[in-house]
Amino acid sequence: MDIRDILIMIDATPRNAALLAFTCGLAARHDARVIGLRCADPLSPVMMYADPTAGLMVADLLEELMLKARAEAFVMAAGFNERLRLENVLGEWRYIEASAWDRAPTEARLSDLIVLGQPDGDDRLVEEMLFRSGRPVLVVPRLGEHKTPGQHILVGWNDSREAARAVHDAMPLLQKAESVTVLTADSAGADAMPGGDIAAHLARHGVVVSLTRSSDAEADPTDLLLNAAADRGADLIVVGGYGHSRLREMVLGGVTRGLLQQMTVPVLFSH
Repeated sequence: MDIRDILIMIDATPRNAALLAFTCGLAARHDARVIGLRCADPLSPVMMYADPTAGLMVADLLEELMLKARAEAFVMAAGFNERLRLENVLGEWRYIEASAWDRAPTEARLSDLIVLGQPDGDDRLVEEMLFRSGRPVLVVPRLGEHKTPGQHILVGWNDSREAARAVHDAMPLLQKAESVTVLTADSAGADAMPGGDIAAHLARHGVVVSLTRSSDAEADPTDLLLNAAADRGADLIVVGGYGHSRLREMVLGGVTRGLLQQMTVPVLFSH
């Protein structure tokens, strides 16, 4: 399996340029295309709070907001295309007038990888992408400079379905890495697959892999992963993304949410 299409969510935040540069570097490393997706839903707040008797005034406001959103998207598209030109990367621009929560997961299903910026407290877009797109999600920290990931990768392994999915989805990255470390923990349980088995499986796929095991059963899994990443000089963490649906509300698991809040290096989540 190869990475051929990478989807990045384009927004109006100052960190967007750095996130796009990061994505272009990743695309160049894997000879992939970059799909820039901008979702804008200027109608939502107006329809929610507008007085239905306002009539013409509401219609004028809606038109003004739509024109503004399209103008902003035009500027974003120009910046996106210029960055791809400078990086000599192929790609395409998509602008959709709809909520990102609703449409982005569907748009992402024909990509191999989704790139998002670390959320500022609201995890909903990550949740929707992780649980509805069927694609792995690579989240980049908001702080610090992050070069193209994949030189030194840390894999969190606990013999779960999600961890197996993450390893499979990350295989193109793992195969190109200079080194891959598989981290397991005693808390995985007596019946868990020994870390040596997953390491041997990766080695058969041409991955340069080593194994480390934490004996601190009381340690917080998020701290274990982040500390191991720092100790090993990892530039990417690969883990399964956990959660469940409760009355249609996506709820992230503790480790997933902890990493989203505290990440110091990019993290690839897969569900």
